[in-house]
Amino acid sequence: MRLKYVLNEVLVGLWRNVTMTIAMIITMSISLFMLGASVLLYMQVDQMKNYYYGKIEVSVFLRPDVTDAQRQAIDQAISSNPLVAGKTYETQKEAYDRFQQLWSDQPDFVKSVGANSLPESFRVKLKDPQKYKDFSAQIQGQQGILDVIDQRTLLDKVFNIFNGFQFGALGVAAFMAVAALLLVGNTIQVAAYSKRREVAVMKLVGASNWFIQAPFVLEAVVAGVIGSVIGFVVLFVGKVVLLDHKLQALATILTPVHNGNVWLMLPLLAGVGAVVSAVTAWITLRFYLKV
Repeated sequence: MRLKYVLNEVLVGLWRNVTMTIAMIITMSISLFMLGASVLLYMQVDQMKNYYYGKIEVSVFLRPDVTDAQRQAIDQAISSNPLVAGKTYETQKEAYDRFQQLWSDQPDFVKSVGANSLPESFRVKLKDPQKYKDFSAQIQGQQGILDVIDQRTLLDKVFNIFNGFQFGALGVAAFMAVAALLLVGNTIQVAAYSKRREVAVMKLVGASNWFIQAPFVLEAVVAGVIGSVIGFVVLFVGKVVLLDHKLQALATILTPVHNGNVWLMLPLLAGVGAVVSAVTAWITLRFYLKV
């Protein structure tokens, strides 16, 4: 009987303040959507780092006037270096062919680059990519080398951009979370005020604090869970529509976002929405009802 009464009061409370409830749900859904997006982005950046850092190569570019003797000496120095796991040699023609393939959709740009503009190079795979500086210091003394470039420095710049998006999403989520908490507290306070006489009567007849607070707390929890479900649906649909279809061309750059990772967001968002709503409602009631 008590459970039925509590559930009935939850439904009545949600309907009594329907406009504020809808506003609370919408704000909560936006906040949790941004939270889920930032968590997914964090997981994706880590996955991309593991993928791309495992493929990092060091490019040893040769001077245009390099001699055969110098080229052979550089080749021997790379092959005998204990830090090297493997290497490939790329001629000027091979470099230009690869450049044409990469920029095939920009014919004017390709025409502006001559066949002899790209230097020949050695692509070196290190056993430990962290040892780039040691390898560079050992190989730089060889004559005929134009430059030694580590792909890690280029990837770090790219991942710094992704990290910026990640922190931006977290910032928006935190801002919206504050708005959601204020709405939860305000909604619960209005609901408690509208039932102040019933609360006073229940306190007089000896009703427990839990029994008085339960309908209000559950009201906030229901709104939080509904908001989390809406936020998850928007997140999942956005992933399918944007990443799987509209932005599918980025699949050659971005590692795929697995549906399993997206589904992990549902219990996470539901748990965060329920717990945050419940705690906010409980604290509000402690101050307002003085129970």
